[in-house]
Amino acid sequence: MALAVKQRLAASLVGRDDDRAGAILDELQGQTTRALKDLRDLARGVYPQLLTDRRLAAAIEAQARKAAFPVRVETDSVGRFPPEVEATVYFCALEALSNAAKYADATHVIVRLDDSPGELCFEVNDDGVGFDPVRARGGTGLQGVADRLAAIGGQIEIRSTTGDGTTVMGRIPVEATP
Repeated sequence: MALAVKQRLAASLVGRDDDRAGAILDELQGQTTRALKDLRDLARGVYPQLLTDRRLAAAIEAQARKAAFPVRVETDSVGRFPPEVEATVYFCALEALSNAAKYADATHVIVRLDDSPGELCFEVNDDGVGFDPVRARGGTGLQGVADRLAAIGGQIEIRSTTGDGTTVMGRIPVEATP
């Protein structure tokens, strides 16, 4: 909205105060460049280019490097899967990493990917404070993970004990793609 207002102002000044119109156009150019960068970053956050270009493990590893604590990503040459499956696992793993950062007071996390015959599995294990899954109902993050997995026929399992970390696991029935 602010860009549109500045554009109209600059247009109204053309021919009357060209120096001021030029200064406003220079500001608009910088603001537009920043807005486009922000949109690209947002789009990558919504569906990262690495997930499209390379593979699931590479996309998760890229996010793991941004974590505030050490994250080890373990994969045994996980293959390619349909885009909706890879996106589901990617965003579920990121939610579990986010939860570890926000709530777990974790010092390290291990993310495992495994493509056993007929299913793709992921596991995010933190060494944090843990919680009682029965008493902690109602959180939107883990419910979102469960909903994402269920939407493509998958399942979630959460193992946690107060004082002993948390493991979020997901299983999706699927066949690898070339």
